[in-house]
Amino acid sequence: MPPDNLEARVTKLESQVHQLSERVRASEQDAAAARVLAGAADRDVTEFRDELRDFRRATTASFNAVREDITDLRGHVDVIHGKLDTAAAGQQHIVELLERLIADQD
Repeated sequence: MPPDNLEARVTKLESQVHQLSERVRASEQDAAAARVLAGAADRDVTEFRDELRDFRRATTASFNAVREDITDLRGHVDVIHGKLDTAAAGQQHIVELLERLIADQD
């Protein structure tokens, strides 16, 4: 003996199945969109990582070039320092000679 409200229950179940099917379809679309976004984010991260690596290499190369320049300049400063020491010693010798001449004239 079938229940009296069988047709109403079947109609309600069919409606629920239809709603669930729509929700599943929407979830599938959301999942597909999420996969696309995740792929794009992965590519963005990879590109950013590559750019960061390139920037790091360029910065390191610049620092190394500056370090070499400073080393070269240090060598030049040492040469100039030696020449100034020699000039100062020569000037001191001239002062001593002048002092001796002045002392001899007195």
